[in-house]
Amino acid sequence: MKGKTIKELHIGDSAEFTKTVTEGDVYLYAGVTGDLNPAHVNQVAAEASMFKGRIAHGMLTAGFISAVLGTQLPGPGTIYMGQELSFLKPVYFGDTITAKCEVSEIIKEKIVKLKTTATNQKGELVLDGVATVMPPRE
Repeated sequence: MKGKTIKELHIGDSAEFTKTVTEGDVYLYAGVTGDLNPAHVNQVAAEASMFKGRIAHGMLTAGFISAVLGTQLPGPGTIYMGQELSFLKPVYFGDTITAKCEVSEIIKEKIVKLKTTATNQKGELVLDGVATVMPPRE
């Protein structure tokens, strides 16, 4: 399976990935990365925080962007070169997140920039950014 080459991409092309974030997802991510911040894994501490409960890691949410880039747009064979991110709202356990990538710029027939966003089930923007990728070659 091969993703779209630069010649197959057009400004405005987009793809999405949707997932409901579970407690298990957060604990697996914490274990793999070593990020055991109480905001993610300690209910008592998280309830006393500004979030009033445990939240998912921001980079877990950002990983959903990677899922779109690596499997759909441009897809398999894509080289993820960079990502600018702003985390705008917390993602709570049970939130359903939709990550979207949209081609916004094609540079020198080799590099593609995509607007990257993630929204929750309420339609609230939780993540905003720009990805830079190298699509698979012909």
